[in-house]
Amino acid sequence: MIRTLCITLAILFSASALMAQPREDKVRNDKKKVEADGFWIYNDLPKAFAEAKRTGKPILANLRCIPCDECVKLDDDLVNQDPAVRPLLEKFVCVRLVSTNGLDLSLFQFDYDQSFAVFLFNADGTVYGRFGTRSHRTNWIGDVSIAGMAKALQGAVDLHADYPNNAAALKGKRGPKPEFATPEQWPTLKGKYKPTLDYAGKVVPSCIHCHQIGDAEKELHRAKGEPMPGKVLFPYPHPKSQGLILDPKEKATVSKVEPDTSAAKSGFKAGDVIQMLDGQPMISIADVQWVLHSQSGNGGRLPVKVLREGRPTELTWTLERDWRTKDDISWRSSTWGLRRMATGGLLLEETEKGLSVKHVGEYGAHAAAKNAGFQKGDLIATYDGKEFKRETDLLAHGVTERKPGDKVPVMVLRNGKKVELTLPMQQ
Repeated sequence: MIRTLCITLAILFSASALMAQPREDKVRNDKKKVEADGFWIYNDLPKAFAEAKRTGKPILANLRCIPCDECVKLDDDLVNQDPAVRPLLEKFVCVRLVSTNGLDLSLFQFDYDQSFAVFLFNADGTVYGRFGTRSHRTNWIGDVSIAGMAKALQGAVDLHADYPNNAAALKGKRGPKPEFATPEQWPTLKGKYKPTLDYAGKVVPSCIHCHQIGDAEKELHRAKGEPMPGKVLFPYPHPKSQGLILDPKEKATVSKVEPDTSAAKSGFKAGDVIQMLDGQPMISIADVQWVLHSQSGNGGRLPVKVLREGRPTELTWTLERDWRTKDDISWRSSTWGLRRMATGGLLLEETEKGLSVKHVGEYGAHAAAKNAGFQKGDLIATYDGKEFKRETDLLAHGVTERKPGDKVPVMVLRNGKKVELTLPMQQ
């Protein structure tokens, strides 16, 4: 029976014991365990490249947060012992990266709000594909599975066997030059972190987590007083935001198409196997997200090659203007920074009556809303004179239409009465 790659189901080894360990011990024990096993190269990418060049194998780099109980359950015994995945892993040089300190951001471009991501590439840096998708803070169901990972690995093996004949098609899987070469060079991280983990001292505080890169990018634009770019605010749009529901057990196979969406209007049908998107071979949902992430927020037309009932079929996926804004960003870890900026630390939830204040921050800049008089249970009637049904849309308005220091009028409903408040925009 196929086991879903989900934190609620993937407890295969002493999870309770792991949770009882101090965080520092978890990191060091994980390092000892992986190095003693000898299959994975531990946090040493140059060594993986050297081994791949020596053996001719492709590289599998698994980025996962340490210490993160969710991620431990995702890729340890579950992945290593799976009968479908294990034989495929042996076709790769496998390296486990447990932090982003010193990470080459020209090579590792992915959704930084993830805490489990797989990169598959050639020893010359050519990217074959990515694996790992999120659309909820803790729930992975519907996004990834062991079966889907096996299909992605096989897809990379097939691409590797045909390389360099397919080099031109794979070129688009590498992104443009990043603004900063490594995470610790971003202004908000510079001077706080080093290129390597401090195993001799406090290793946990020395780690740069993936989402901190996304935080740093958002904070840089905010510090410049710029509107938040759509590609930064809505990174790696999920295909379902465009009505395209993909099967997590397959590489990039359509399981459902929502009516009256860009996917439906573009002619996608359930059962379609997406082979090429915008000229790139697809081996996972994450690959589809990569192509979407690379597109303009003003719309566009993507050539698509699908296999439909065994027959090659060509489509054009037309993305409408402002298509990115249909995605949901409320689940993202980096959205906490947006809440500080746009709502002064309010956490909002969608209810039948409208957006309700679920939590009011109490410390530092996250206490701005509390200090302005907001209370838990308030219903947001209008924000900056506008009505919003989703927290995502309200946050997007706040960081694109307003600047730090602005005073935003907010009308709330409290015990059936209207209360006018003023919310200061934060840095």
